[in-house]
Amino acid sequence: MKNSASRWLGFFLAVSCLIVPAHLAAQAQQPAVVIEGGTLIDGNGGAPVRDAVVIIQGNRISAVSRKGQTQYPPNAQVINADGKFILPGLWDGQISYNWYFGEVMLQYGITATVDVGNSSEVAVPHRDAVIHGKVRGPRPFTSITRLARTPEGGTGLETILTPTRAPKSVQETRDMVKTFFAAGADYLIFNDGALPMEYYQAGFEEAKRLGKPVLTRAYGPVFGPKDAALMGSRALPHSAGLTQALMKNPLIYVPATPGQNRNEADMWSEMDEARAKEMIQLLVQHNVALTPTFRARFAGLPSDWARFAEEDRSFFETADPILLSYFPREKMIAALAGYRAPAQTGPVAERRKMGYKNALRFHKMFADAGGHLIPGANTGSGRVPALSLFQEIAIHTEAGATPMQIIQGATKWSAEMIDKGNELGTVERGKIADLLIVNQDPLQNIQNLRTTSTVIFDGKVVPRGYTTNYSDTFWRDADFNYPVDALQWVTALKATAGPNPNQAPAAALPDPAESPQPGIETINPVMVTEGSPTITLTLKGFNFVRRSQVLFKGAPVPYKVVNASELQVTLDANVLKEPGWHELVVKNPWPLNRVTGIPWGNGTSNKAHLIVNYRY
Repeated sequence: MKNSASRWLGFFLAVSCLIVPAHLAAQAQQPAVVIEGGTLIDGNGGAPVRDAVVIIQGNRISAVSRKGQTQYPPNAQVINADGKFILPGLWDGQISYNWYFGEVMLQYGITATVDVGNSSEVAVPHRDAVIHGKVRGPRPFTSITRLARTPEGGTGLETILTPTRAPKSVQETRDMVKTFFAAGADYLIFNDGALPMEYYQAGFEEAKRLGKPVLTRAYGPVFGPKDAALMGSRALPHSAGLTQALMKNPLIYVPATPGQNRNEADMWSEMDEARAKEMIQLLVQHNVALTPTFRARFAGLPSDWARFAEEDRSFFETADPILLSYFPREKMIAALAGYRAPAQTGPVAERRKMGYKNALRFHKMFADAGGHLIPGANTGSGRVPALSLFQEIAIHTEAGATPMQIIQGATKWSAEMIDKGNELGTVERGKIADLLIVNQDPLQNIQNLRTTSTVIFDGKVVPRGYTTNYSDTFWRDADFNYPVDALQWVTALKATAGPNPNQAPAAALPDPAESPQPGIETINPVMVTEGSPTITLTLKGFNFVRRSQVLFKGAPVPYKVVNASELQVTLDANVLKEPGWHELVVKNPWPLNRVTGIPWGNGTSNKAHLIVNYRY
């Protein structure tokens, strides 16, 4: 793995040299924007400023003043905000990003997101495409992947950036962390607390050396919230590990033992008050933010749950037809499915209500002690984008958080959590101009954040509404952006129905009367830049035959046979002009070999993908 990590490290360092801020010259030429009037709530927590003036030049805030106290740049676009309220753009502090979220989130003033590290190689190209104006959506910060005890997939064919990775040594932990950041990750995530302690120490040390933050799901049994605070974790996503750490009678961890996955509300019902106070003091002292994701973890228990259900149904019933034309129908169904569970009754329901109230009370105590509470909805394919964040905010209100605490959590503190506070999160001179103007005062009622008037992203006014044929160049999906699809199917096929017994590794492929079902195991490289010269790409797999075709974006492309398990594919410069997440498959001729009696496929392999990134 060390050699593999080193190869990836070199590759991403080479690619990163091609990404330069060429868009800055264009930004300097765009007309200045002036927001005139309105009440400024700048995100720093101070008193609101009436009759404010915010001047934006390029993508930066060049001045923050008051009416009559500053001169406007010539030919500026002036936005009259009299009677309205000016804030930093909102952040969804925990998200599993999917491509169809983009326009919806911007529509509601969400200008940045913090992902959970499950988008693989496309996460960074997608982020950079958004920042450079190639894709319409909020600013998507990413960890690309994450570290945990058990790898997802588990076939051994996954790339080093496939979520989730499981290091096997201290050195491998360091190598992986270096590779993640060389690939463009904004922060590091440890996804559980079950690795050896020295692995966490190595990961934190490497991240600190590179000047990058670490977020930790410190669930234990090895690494818990106290360890996270002492090592310098910037946040506990899901408020991870607090239930176990605060219980009067903590569970004894035994892998695969019934009861270890107890409902979290049950565990909060056993909160020890003394432990809670000690934990709050520790977290605040070490500046560890909490992203509690109440909505995701306490389904059915919030007092507004019925309202959440109704507004989510109404969202789709009344949505713009253009949005519905591209919003995947199966995702609409998934977003409403969570409301179908029957309500619980009896002693179990009462215990869980008590646990929910304890969870709210703990987080209120944490906020009042100076802790940074981050509204993050764990927005994914099972939730309505944007609405899920406002619903999470409503639960923060139920917990007793003040409107100002919520605003800071959804702006300044979210940015600071991932070390972006010097650029984003507040309305101040010199910062990137991501702003929100709302019609009604959010300090009077935090749900007034929904009364969107104007959204400014990267210094430009965002057009309202939705775009016909909206898409994402890289079709970023939290569950499906792997360089090679269906690797578990591939390993099962190889074990059961391939490689073909008559197929010997040789430069000349066999030409059987009946073709076996082919499978692709790896692709290399996984990313090139638009406008690249002709490249040679390697596909490894099995059951390739003499009359196999390699199809790139559905069209045959030439290849050279290395042996029966490796093809060197030639992609001409002409087919590398279009940025995107492009498919390759190997297709074998009919008839197929059915000697196993199992219909493993139709003669077309699983899909491999080549990212053609923008040249900036």
